[in-house]
Amino acid sequence: MTEPLPQQTDVVPIVTIEGVVDRIVYENPDNGFFVARLQERGKSDLTTFVGNLMAVSPGETVRVRGRWVEDKRFGRQLRVESYETILPGTVEGIEKYLGSGLIEGIGPTYAKRLVETFGAETLRVIDEHPARLRQVPGIGAKRAAQIREAWSRQKAIQSIMIFLQGHGITASQAVKIYKAYGDGAVAVLRKNPYQLARDITGIAFQGADKIARELGIDRDAPARIEAGLLYVLGQSVGEGHVYLSDEELMESATELLGVSPEAVRQSLVQLIGKEQVIREGDALFLPTLHASERGVSELLKRILGTPHDPIPITSMENALRWAEKRYNIELSPEQGEAIRRAVEAKVMVITGGPGTGKTTVINSLLAILEKKNVSFLLAAPTGRAAKRMEAATGHDARTIHRLLEYSPQKKGFTRDENNPIVTDMLVVDEASMIDSLLMHSLLRALPPFARLVLVGDVDQLPAVGAGNVLLDIIASGVVPVVRLKTVFRQAAQSGIITNAHLINQGKYPAFNGSDFFLIERNDPARAVETIRELVVSRMPARFGLDPVREIQVLSPMRRGEAGVNRLNEVLQESLNPHGTPVPRRAFRKGDKVMQLRNNYELDVYNGDVGIITLLEEEAREVEVTFDDQRVVLYGFDDLDDLGLAYAATVHKSQGSEYPAVVIPFLPQHYMMLQRNLFYTAITRGKKLVIIVGNSKAVGMAVRNTSVVSRNTRLVERLRNTL
Repeated sequence: MTEPLPQQTDVVPIVTIEGVVDRIVYENPDNGFFVARLQERGKSDLTTFVGNLMAVSPGETVRVRGRWVEDKRFGRQLRVESYETILPGTVEGIEKYLGSGLIEGIGPTYAKRLVETFGAETLRVIDEHPARLRQVPGIGAKRAAQIREAWSRQKAIQSIMIFLQGHGITASQAVKIYKAYGDGAVAVLRKNPYQLARDITGIAFQGADKIARELGIDRDAPARIEAGLLYVLGQSVGEGHVYLSDEELMESATELLGVSPEAVRQSLVQLIGKEQVIREGDALFLPTLHASERGVSELLKRILGTPHDPIPITSMENALRWAEKRYNIELSPEQGEAIRRAVEAKVMVITGGPGTGKTTVINSLLAILEKKNVSFLLAAPTGRAAKRMEAATGHDARTIHRLLEYSPQKKGFTRDENNPIVTDMLVVDEASMIDSLLMHSLLRALPPFARLVLVGDVDQLPAVGAGNVLLDIIASGVVPVVRLKTVFRQAAQSGIITNAHLINQGKYPAFNGSDFFLIERNDPARAVETIRELVVSRMPARFGLDPVREIQVLSPMRRGEAGVNRLNEVLQESLNPHGTPVPRRAFRKGDKVMQLRNNYELDVYNGDVGIITLLEEEAREVEVTFDDQRVVLYGFDDLDDLGLAYAATVHKSQGSEYPAVVIPFLPQHYMMLQRNLFYTAITRGKKLVIIVGNSKAVGMAVRNTSVVSRNTRLVERLRNTL
């Protein structure tokens, strides 16, 4: 569901309407955006209203203020700017209101029982005489207490929302503020509204600044300037930078704040004095990133400088011949060199594109280690990458997060220098995805006598987080690096692998009509419809593929007509039209979903994909069965961490492989048409890649190598020049 923008709101008058919420058509849990139907008194037709609301449910009476807009797809709607709720007064309204799932512990069944027992007095009983709830069949002391607590929480939400809207805060912002701070939202705002920019996704400094002005904070207040400086540094992390230069930070912060450079400089000095910013020469760091980059350098040097017992191999040549005989293969000179270096070195890097035999190297190395009774562990940054590594090697492989054993109580990893992992060698695949913070945690847990082998494709997209760790380690020259370049004959028969190497060389790919296709589409709407047809019917019919489990749509962008959000809407409606809706969410039972951020308590991680296999409305839970057959139970409050996964961004697909991928590639994606993104996207497909777009966009991507360089100092630290 798109979120319609108001049109000409400066001339359209504000109106107020009141009625009973008939149903919620759509809700975005990230920002509280609603599309709902309202039954106004005395009107037969339902009124559509849209906006950012919270705690609004079917059966509830609301008074909303807003402006009428005409949406191209959905017609006339009231775009809500503020609202208040009025408790329902009829028995029917009360039952619908309570049965909506808004109050924890009450679903449709208990709503009916409550109304049958207390009639029009039901809400007053819950509010004023909760002990009487135990008169209702099936409600014991525990459920009664749960209902009372949820009711009190709901009332608190309403009062806080009214306060927030009364201070010029939009309904959208109010929803996010309450979700972050709960009952403490008002106290946080009064103390330091700029905290919002640090804590809440979607509220940038500018949004917090507007709220601060409403609360009377001066433009040149030190708290405002310090917040602006920290915001600029935080934003740079999203671009992959570990630090900003003094000039970059001063220029960006002065422009953002609209105050004198002298005032910005003075606040920067204060932040450095409070150690909220770390200065190192001309570079300015957030403390966590400064500590992580220094830590990566120091720990790698410690490992490199710690003596180790040699692996007892009399003849490396004999060991290589033994591995060849065991796997019935012939190792290339590059592969032999990679295995030799891995046996001899404390730390080394193996890099190469698809089809160059990285897996063969790992398997041969592990066989030799096993033969010599040398212990090893395997890890990868994502669940899918670990699963693929496990399938390729026949040995247990874990995500780095699981390897380091996160503790919810400690709110950190339990494995560190005081409780290291136990192994002689750690082999890490997809190492290009590891950012500075995660690499620091990994190296802290690696005993200094152990060996480390980093395997990855440096031509893929870099890590989503800050740093360029694998490339920096290679560039430093302090560890041996083996580049696998030879594409093996069997791999060369794949159009996907052949084209990946062509793209990497800056050459236009060859669409062979076998496993690598281009379907020409210039219009985004036609491209989306073509993708729908491919996934739903054409690819399953021709290639026998399961449209949900074996086909993955990857888009360069999240927003836009052919972006991930729109594609997920279309594919959900086509592939799962009759799935039971999850209350107040955009999900249905049977939907393909992706975990969007690490949730250590549930032991699920960013990028994990699964299917909603069970929905329990009364218990307010859904069950998701992930690709590795793990079954995870989500409470409704945890569903903000899930998103539809029929389509995903290319960035989210890193570390994963799919039998088939479909990629919209249009000139409208020009901001993201880069060679490394295109290369990453097509190498996600194992058997089939279909690009829906046009040759112009493909050419733009192949030619565009202008990847933004990242500010890091790891190379200099490793070379001891810093």
